[in-house]
Amino acid sequence: MALVWLVNGLFCKILNFVPRHQEIVVRILGNKIAPSLTLIIGLLEVGMFVWILTRIKARICSTLQILIIGTMNVLEFFLAPDLLLFGKLNIVFAAIFMVMIFSNEFYLRDRKYF
Repeated sequence: MALVWLVNGLFCKILNFVPRHQEIVVRILGNKIAPSLTLIIGLLEVGMFVWILTRIKARICSTLQILIIGTMNVLEFFLAPDLLLFGKLNIVFAAIFMVMIFSNEFYLRDRKYF
């Protein structure tokens, strides 16, 4: 799951291999600040990748991931659905990802299998 943050942050935003990510930022926040803000968002996503790998304050990290993904996808659903890879259906994939994060941290991690 951490790789999602690395790929989206580094490749899609910092290196701009997927320009529609910046187009979404333009649509939501305006053209003037979009390039800088897209870079900052990318750096923060790479930071999230590192945070996940460290397992420091993992429950806070997981909760923050869920809040960020939920907020981002609701904004995109209403303000930029035409720029999303799967259109409005993206929110379904986001919900599945949020459930995976929640399950992994708050349910599966506490279980003893052996």
